[in-house]
Amino acid sequence: ISGDETSAAAKTEIADGKDIYNSSCQICHATGTAGAPKLGDKKAWAPRIAKGMDTLFSSVLNGLNAMPPRGTCMNCSEDELRAAMKYIIEQSS
Repeated sequence: ISGDETSAAAKTEIADGKDIYNSSCQICHATGTAGAPKLGDKKAWAPRIAKGMDTLFSSVLNGLNAMPPRGTCMNCSEDELRAAMKYIIEQSS
């Protein structure tokens, strides 16, 4: 894969993550509903991101506190959930 193709793949994943965020995650993460850290709130996300991607993804997959397993995207694949997580991290770090 060339650099251009890798870049295109990364852009596609981010776009997919944004779509999933917009359709499923923003319900809580845009407003802070039930204590959800808001998208773009670097201070709130920093300690979560510091725990590492595996721990963060485990929270996405299994739920944490008021967040249900898979958030509100019960039909999302693990790759789609990872894309949404990466989008949120990109916007919040």
